Amino acid sequence: MMHVTEDRRDLEPEVNLDDSQDTEEPAFDWMRPSGRRSATDSAAPRRDGAGQDESAAQNDSALRNDSAARNDSAARNDSAARNDTAVRNESALRNDSAVRNDTALQNENSTAPQEKASREPVAEPLADRREPSPTSALQMRPPEDEVRRRTAQREAAAQAKPVAPRVLQVLMAIFLPFLLLIAAVRVVATPAFLWLEYFRPGFPGDGYGFSMDDRLTYGSYAVDYLSNFAGRRYLGDLVQSSGAPLFTDAEVSHMADVKSVIFIAYAAGLVLLAFFVVAFLVLRKRPGAFARGLFAGAIVTFLIVAGLAVLAFLGWEQFFTDFHRIFFSKGNWTFQLSDTLIRLFPSEFWVDAAIVIGVLTLLVSSLIIIFAWPIKRKAPAPETRASRSEAA
Repeated sequence: MMHVTEDRRDLEPEVNLDDSQDTEEPAFDWMRPSGRRSATDSAAPRRDGAGQDESAAQNDSALRNDSAARNDSAARNDSAARNDTAVRNESALRNDSAVRNDTALQNENSTAPQEKASREPVAEPLADRREPSPTSALQMRPPEDEVRRRTAQREAAAQAKPVAPRVLQVLMAIFLPFLLLIAAVRVVATPAFLWLEYFRPGFPGDGYGFSMDDRLTYGSYAVDYLSNFAGRRYLGDLVQSSGAPLFTDAEVSHMADVKSVIFIAYAAGLVLLAFFVVAFLVLRKRPGAFARGLFAGAIVTFLIVAGLAVLAFLGWEQFFTDFHRIFFSKGNWTFQLSDTLIRLFPSEFWVDAAIVIGVLTLLVSSLIIIFAWPIKRKAPAPETRASRSEAA
């Protein structure tokens, strides 16, 4: 475009811009000032023939100068007009070219994806223009199957419950029956329960001469021995009023075995109690988790105690014998009716003790079932969810 403009300018005639030959004398008389015109007019009659020739020559020179000035002005105006036209044409050509280039670029951008999509099977619109950046893989969407698989995995992970709380709840369900039974045994193995038994209506008396006071005194020694740290001398050195030993060696040995079993049970009870405390501290951040563990344990306890009660009711003698065979394998738990342990703790005492242990365990487990009953929480209404999200 610049070359075309220069060629056009070369074809134009050169304009003489030298104004050194211009004169200030007007070309016509009517263009002259009035003062000068009058002076000339007044001087004209006084001139002679030579003056007239001089005046004619001056007029001729003025006409020539005026014509040259006009030609010069016309040439200037023509050159300026041509330059202005050339500039306008050049600007128009530039604008037209810019508009065409912009339109072509827009058309190319609009049609490029379609042409590339028809030519290339793989959707990589910018692969032929620029090099892939190191993070270009992060900007690519994976296939729909992969998206659905990942979404399903995230939902499953969000809905999956942790393993540790489940394990704790299962252990609570297993350990709670033992904890409740040990606690009930500890309540029965007290002098208070012994006193209630001796003064219970229908409790059999001693046919070998022990009074109620003798029974309370000697029976309290036996019960205290199960809970203290004394040795066998605590019962072996006891004598009757006649000076005879109160308990035989077999009876003292059996009481030592009972004390060992009781101590193991108490220690296990303390460990189980500590376990439940730890479980509570771990599960307290999950609403209802600890209560569900207690509920499951109470159900198991209720079933176990109910089953043992049915067995004891069907055959007490067999149940009592099997119980002693499990915990006292030595077989030193059988005595004569005249022995002190039988006189202090007849079979009615053990029946009542088993009933009290079972009733206490069933009562506590029933209370746990009532208060730890799992209640399904209602889902909040949509308005409540919206209000909570707005508040958050």
